[in-house]
Amino acid sequence: MKVLVAVKRVIDYNVKVRVKADQSDVDLANVKMALNPFCEIAVEEAVRLKEQNHADEVVVVSIGPKAVQEQLRTALALGADRAIQVETDSMPDSLSVAKLLKEVIAKEEPDLVILGKQSIDADNNQTGQMLGALTGMPQGTFASKLVVEDSAVSVTREVDGGLQTLRLKLPAIVTTDLRLNEPRYASLPNIMKAKRKPLDVMSTDDLGVTVGSKVELLKVETPPERSAGVKVADVAELVDKLKNEAKVL
Repeated sequence: MKVLVAVKRVIDYNVKVRVKADQSDVDLANVKMALNPFCEIAVEEAVRLKEQNHADEVVVVSIGPKAVQEQLRTALALGADRAIQVETDSMPDSLSVAKLLKEVIAKEEPDLVILGKQSIDADNNQTGQMLGALTGMPQGTFASKLVVEDSAVSVTREVDGGLQTLRLKLPAIVTTDLRLNEPRYASLPNIMKAKRKPLDVMSTDDLGVTVGSKVELLKVETPPERSAGVKVADVAELVDKLKNEAKVL
């Protein structure tokens, strides 16, 4: 079984995000970038499937400029076998990403496609669902457990009412939630080995997809600072403040 994992380059979640002075976008100058945490979970799950002899090959793909190769090498160090970069200088929207991934799937013919449920920069939570619609493949989103069963995969997903288990016939698409697993750290020997693993580069023209975005960014603002909390002496005072000051009761 071949597993294809889509990953994204984002600002490291430990970094405090800065907004440009003109509020046109987030300031990326000299900012540490990293593998999107949900994508890291997707890579970990694919590697575990290979370690359990359910998968023969794990392929990672990312869309973006040459800089995304850093995150692809990270995924290779975590255990992926080879990588694909779809090179583009512009930032495509979720639909364009889904269209590009559809063409990559057509070329690679994976049995299972795993994506993080969302990226921590845009937080759209759209690409996996759009990819499922474009390919016609069955999909299981927000997966907290994944079990391969012969020619199918059992996906336990988190929904508002609790947990729901789906059985998807392969090939299928799965998006990962935080509770699916805990990603490993890349060891130094694996980081060195990752430099020698194959990384192919293709363009959007190679895939026959015109990249664009129907989303217009108008302005970026930092969230307002939270006011300091206050201590109350007893429950009566708490209720009084909630009723007369906060106006929530």
